Amino acid sequence: MPLSKQKISFDHSTMVLVRRLVREGMRPYLGKVVLAVVCMVVGAAANAGYALLMDPVVNKIFTERQPEFLLPLGLAVLGTFALKSACNYGEAVLLSKVGLRVIADMQSRLFAHLMRLDVAFFHSNSTGRILSRMTNDISQMRFAVSDALTGAGKDASSLVFLVGAMFYQDWRLSLWTFFVFPLAILPIAKLGRRMRKVTDNTQEHLGQLTTYLEQAIQGIRVVKAYGMENYEKAKVGSLVETLQDLTYKAARVRAASSPIMELLGGVAITVVILYGGSRVIGGETTPGAFFSFITALMLAYRPLKSLASLNTNLQAGLAAAARTFAVLDAPPVIQDRSGAADLVVLEGNVRLEGVFFTYDGSRSVLDGIDLAVPGGKTVALVGASGAGKSTVLNLLPRFYDVTDGHVLIDGQDVRDVSMASLRSKIALVSQEITLFDDTIRANIAYGRFGASDEEIETAARLAAAHDFIVSLPEGYATVVGERGLNLSGGQRQRLAIARAMLKNAPILLLDEATSALDTESERQVQVALDHLMKGRTTIVIAHRLSTVVNADLIHVLDRGRVIESGDHATLIAQDGIYARLYAMQFADEPVAAASGP
Repeated sequence: MPLSKQKISFDHSTMVLVRRLVREGMRPYLGKVVLAVVCMVVGAAANAGYALLMDPVVNKIFTERQPEFLLPLGLAVLGTFALKSACNYGEAVLLSKVGLRVIADMQSRLFAHLMRLDVAFFHSNSTGRILSRMTNDISQMRFAVSDALTGAGKDASSLVFLVGAMFYQDWRLSLWTFFVFPLAILPIAKLGRRMRKVTDNTQEHLGQLTTYLEQAIQGIRVVKAYGMENYEKAKVGSLVETLQDLTYKAARVRAASSPIMELLGGVAITVVILYGGSRVIGGETTPGAFFSFITALMLAYRPLKSLASLNTNLQAGLAAAARTFAVLDAPPVIQDRSGAADLVVLEGNVRLEGVFFTYDGSRSVLDGIDLAVPGGKTVALVGASGAGKSTVLNLLPRFYDVTDGHVLIDGQDVRDVSMASLRSKIALVSQEITLFDDTIRANIAYGRFGASDEEIETAARLAAAHDFIVSLPEGYATVVGERGLNLSGGQRQRLAIARAMLKNAPILLLDEATSALDTESERQVQVALDHLMKGRTTIVIAHRLSTVVNADLIHVLDRGRVIESGDHATLIAQDGIYARLYAMQFADEPVAAASGP
């Protein structure tokens, strides 16, 4: 299901998300969190102690002018600041470590979960949207955990101690002062909700921007060939403007909390001066107590203002957390059944019995298909585009599961065996070669993790790739570039075949593995494929005459059903759909190709 339409399966209110972040993220680092809280509490107490020290400083030194209090009170103030500084450093270092660690763990966890999800998930969600979860959303979460949650604890503890000091000095004045601050709760909460909505829209558009950029960069040859630079600029420019508007709106929402607290702070200080000053003039309290109170109030204003603005910033991080948890809570549709056994391949017979399949839940791509592939034989699937050929290949390694019917390998339903054992017995070589921006050695070794250099080289020789590899400046250590763009199409294809050679699986799937190659490259790749296919059950989707003609068996598919089966000569003699396809698609191929390599 597309992420943009996916329903979040849990209550994504602020408190639920905060508890989940703490439970799933911070619990492994509870020791460091407790130590940071101790530093936080001691630092907050020292801050309140500084405010309380203003009482004797004003009364004993400035009012009563007692010199014996000068040095002790000076040292006390210095000690208070030193203790507060040490605690602030310890708390900041510990909470920064925990916060960044939580985010790193979440990022690794999210990627690991993405690797468990089905192929269908990646087909229904754009690369940009998925990358946005891994980058933009995680960056937003970094603030929610590293700054917002930890800052909330620090500011709240400071506020508690400072308010305590204020009530200790004058509880009546404290009550008069704090009646104004509950008035801020409603607008601050409203700002938080607006920030959550704006951030969610911003992150969605960032995912679209990533997708547009990726498509334009990867398809730059097509863009330039058709002169579509201005079209792409306009498309990206429009989205950039939308993002600018959303970001500006978020900035306005974030900035709105500060003037609210400034105004209320001014009201509170005015109350203190008027009411507190009248009490000092009337002799109901001392100047020292008044200055101690107003010091505590001024010190409390900063964390109170921070807590107010923190809510809007926290909502931005929690919006990202909700989107991240939505992915983490999406279970793989295709999973091992309880007690799934390992697949045992003896002969390699493959059968599809009464298989129905639909991608979208409405139109059937396979309509009760019955299909047999004898073990150790090469079977070609032929048919018009949309006949269901590639779908058959997708069902064998369980990239998708059948809607109804059975896919059997040596009599074992693929849904009853473990996916690890199933996929270890199948090798895939397709027209769209996937090479990673790594060395040639690493790309071939994808076929079997931990293979030795000798085994990798042997596979490359069998794939007719060794000679061109050693001719490269760095040989097997050559980095192939993004998607293997530093190599030719034929070279990329032979590396893919070497990868399959190294895997040495008994069942081989070839999905138009030579259709995009020139004649010379096709000849080299076909030689490699012949080595690869020997002794294996091979299912081929191909438009190249040599592969189709030399197959042991050909199944002709039409609208999700097998309508003709036989070898090349038999099907030509029947003068049916295969004969017509052959005449249309292969008549211009050299006749010599029919004799095989």
